[in-house]
Amino acid sequence: MRVLILKEVRGFLGSLIGQVVVVVFLLITGLFLWVFPNNILDMGYADLGPLFFIAPWVFLFLVPAVTMRSFSEERRTGTIELLLTKPLTELQLVLAKYIASVVLVLIALLPTLVYWYSLNDLAMPRGNLDNGGIIGSYIGLFFLASSFAAIGVFASAITENQVVAFMIAVFIAFFLFIGFDLIASFDAFGALEGPIKAIGIQDHYASLSRGVLDLRDVIYFMAIIGVFLLLTRAALQSRRW
Repeated sequence: MRVLILKEVRGFLGSLIGQVVVVVFLLITGLFLWVFPNNILDMGYADLGPLFFIAPWVFLFLVPAVTMRSFSEERRTGTIELLLTKPLTELQLVLAKYIASVVLVLIALLPTLVYWYSLNDLAMPRGNLDNGGIIGSYIGLFFLASSFAAIGVFASAITENQVVAFMIAVFIAFFLFIGFDLIASFDAFGALEGPIKAIGIQDHYASLSRGVLDLRDVIYFMAIIGVFLLLTRAALQSRRW
């Protein structure tokens, strides 16, 4: 499985889409943090919050763009049959594709640590930052992007059209991220607003962003990831039925 993971990672980094994803993510977050109106310098106080506000929306489109070819391309070219004959279980194959996608997400996130370092130097006095909140936000952002990757891999496994896989992944990710908040906002649900919001990703992401590492939030994200990876395995197994 390790060989397949390395192959996938090299494929991502060697492909145009992989490089574009990393560059676009850093470009958009950098512009919002340092260039566009209401940036960090304009606000006059050290806060990395804008990064963790805009990053989920960027990942909402970029992560599905990365994962859309995971299985769709294999199905379109017929190489999926070759992969399924290798001495790997369907779950190992799914995990290899998924882990490679998560590695690319990590590669995109690591350079943003420069923003943290820069803000630490700019703060008055130096180092006057809510580092606990920043660490929690990074953990939350990693879990969120990892969940999007699991959704994207699943979408790629159910169609051989990459564009369709991208659209399905964006729709599911968008609904899980903000959909339940929108549903809960209707007055008709009244006292159910809290429980409905708790089903969605944003509520748990916001909780981690406050710097509180709640086991319930971690379990929630692990459950989302696990469910979609198992659905992906089921989609691959269905080809043998």
